[in-house]
Amino acid sequence: MKNEYFYEIEKVFKGKKDDIRRRLKEFKEIWEKGNNIDIHVELSFCILTPQSKALNAWKAITTLRDNKILFTGNPEEISKYLNIVRFKNNKGKYLVELREQMKNEKGEIITKDFFSKFKSIYEMREWIVKNIKGMSYKEASHFLRNVGFGKEIAILDRHILKNLVRLGVIDEIPKSLNEKRYKDIEERLKKYCKEVKIHMDEMDLLLWYLEAGEIFK
Repeated sequence: MKNEYFYEIEKVFKGKKDDIRRRLKEFKEIWEKGNNIDIHVELSFCILTPQSKALNAWKAITTLRDNKILFTGNPEEISKYLNIVRFKNNKGKYLVELREQMKNEKGEIITKDFFSKFKSIYEMREWIVKNIKGMSYKEASHFLRNVGFGKEIAILDRHILKNLVRLGVIDEIPKSLNEKRYKDIEERLKKYCKEVKIHMDEMDLLLWYLEAGEIFK
């Protein structure tokens, strides 16, 4: 149901709709035109985002990529580049583990090829949550949105949850998000987005714009 806050953000959406859709098109092109390395960088980026600013996480991961350390460094070498994100030592270990998971027998990164085998985004997300350290439903959904698969999934961080309370989608911000609670809120948001005719990935970028004043990733 639309409330007063929705009409406020709807005005913003009308003004930013083209920018939001252009950004989502760019996300989709990352998957369509990108190679295994490109997709691996996007997945690695989402390991760095928990409790850290997205801009800092992206700066760190692209520096690691450009210096080749992302693909050759050990956890200690990688963590030296992670001073601008939280939990740098754990995240350094997670990046190395992910790299080893995403290699074939020749030692080549196969991240895009690997995920191309899944039948649905939901299967992809379940695999990520169950098999990649440092990634929950939020981070897995973030990765999938950033490579163009975000129309049916939600990235439920505290900023989004706060806005969902204001929109009346949920009554309060949950103290914790287990799988059942995450998927319940996701379904509520999906239903709401259909009612107001804004795709979930558009809604996510809109709410992030309201919080951060920019459309990033």
